[in-house]
Amino acid sequence: MKYRKKPVVVEAVKITTIMWNNLEDWPVWLKQAWDQESDTEPNSLWLEFAGKDSKLFVITDSGKMEVLWGDYIIQGIQGELYPCKPDIFEATYEEVGEE
Repeated sequence: MKYRKKPVVVEAVKITTIMWNNLEDWPVWLKQAWDQESDTEPNSLWLEFAGKDSKLFVITDSGKMEVLWGDYIIQGIQGELYPCKPDIFEATYEEVGEE
C-alpha cells in the first residue's frame, strides 16, 4: 500500500542568528518552550553550554534533539515540538500565510 500525508497546517520557525536575537518576534509557543528551562520536559528548549560553545536542543518525547543554525522547529498538530532539517522541511511543507 502507498499512503499520502494528510494536509495539515503547522507552525514553524527557522532558527537563525537574527531570529535568535529578537525574542520579541518569537511566536508564543516557542517562548513558552524556552521559558520551561528544562532538559527533560517534552516540548521545551534547552541551551547546553560546553566551554565557549553552546548547543540548542528541543526536548521531545524521544529525548533531546539538537537544533543547528538553519534548522526549523515545528509545532505539530498536538502541540509537540520537533526539529527539522531545512531540506526536509522545504520538500515537505509550503507556506500558507497567516490564518
